[in-house]
Amino acid sequence: MYQEVITVENDLRELFYSTFGIETNELFFAPGRINLIGEHTDYNGGHVFPAAITIGTYGAVRKRTDQVIRFYSENFSELGIIEVALTDLTYKKADDWTNYPKGMIQYLIEAGHTIDQGMDLLFWGTIPNGAGLSSSASIELLMGVILNDLFDLGLSMLELVKTGKRVENQFIGVNSGIMDQFAIGMGKRDQAILLDTNTLDYELVPAEFGDYVIVIMNTNKRRELADSKYNERRAECELALSLLQTVLPIKTLGKLTEDLFEKNKEMIADKVLIKRAKHAVTENQRTIKAKNALSDNDLTYFGQLLNASHASLKDDYEVTGIELDTLVMAAQKQPGVLGARMTGAGFGGCAIALVKETELEPFIEQVGKVYKEKIGYSADFYIANVDDGARKL
Repeated sequence: MYQEVITVENDLRELFYSTFGIETNELFFAPGRINLIGEHTDYNGGHVFPAAITIGTYGAVRKRTDQVIRFYSENFSELGIIEVALTDLTYKKADDWTNYPKGMIQYLIEAGHTIDQGMDLLFWGTIPNGAGLSSSASIELLMGVILNDLFDLGLSMLELVKTGKRVENQFIGVNSGIMDQFAIGMGKRDQAILLDTNTLDYELVPAEFGDYVIVIMNTNKRRELADSKYNERRAECELALSLLQTVLPIKTLGKLTEDLFEKNKEMIADKVLIKRAKHAVTENQRTIKAKNALSDNDLTYFGQLLNASHASLKDDYEVTGIELDTLVMAAQKQPGVLGARMTGAGFGGCAIALVKETELEPFIEQVGKVYKEKIGYSADFYIANVDDGARKL
């Protein structure tokens, strides 16, 4: 692992020099994230259970003496260097991926922090584009830790996390919750985060899987959040909540137990809305049960909860689709698998499976075969290790 990091750092320095013609030793990293369980609960005031992972976004930077910011991403090398003025950080579609870091700079300046020099910035992500492992939040938090360090802003990680969420919601226009930024900023190696999205109270839980590993399965179907049905699901849950609030003194669906929901669901009086609310309520309860299962080292029960989560996302929330369902159903049938589910917003992106390490090769071969035969193109597989949050290298 140490050797790998050294190699990446050397590659980063060389790439920075070949791109900008100058050297730098200012190197940073922000992880991606997986959500172990607790999907579409964050904007419903429930719990989520994410972890930062070793796949993420690297950054190299050097201050300039003028007011010019030059961005380059090795992942979008065809776009070349995108140049913007520090005095004009407005959202522009033509600026493509750089709108995420631009938003961070803009909002920190608006908050009264001094960022008074341009920069040369190189980004290099190991997160597959559109995979649903939160590359956008990784870029936001990477930019946050770079600015915090380069300009001595003295901001806490939680302040950077909140700024990242604001960029996503207001600058980019995706109505997402705080989970992605929180996991990427506050992550700890070998620990998952049980986060109450209502209060931001959180608990670190050992995420050590013994003889098992978390396999990330990428459908390779790109998922663009802003264009998906994400905002539609959110609106459906808000409507269901408003109908329940006519008889219950609750602020979020996350405050409901399964019993209380069952007793009052007829107030919603719409089959689709009942299903959406049911997922929000039951998934929140599964997340709490999953935390207890990991704390007790009960991996079998944890796996069962993963399976139940996917079933709910498929049948009640309807955000999976044929690609994710094919991967998950194939994974659940393999020897040595305790559970599998989609992770992220859905509509493509990734799924995860808890797989016995000794069964890894046949697992990847068999699931890959089923997927290609049914979908017509290949899935990709990665092993995720749980990592620390955004940081300077």
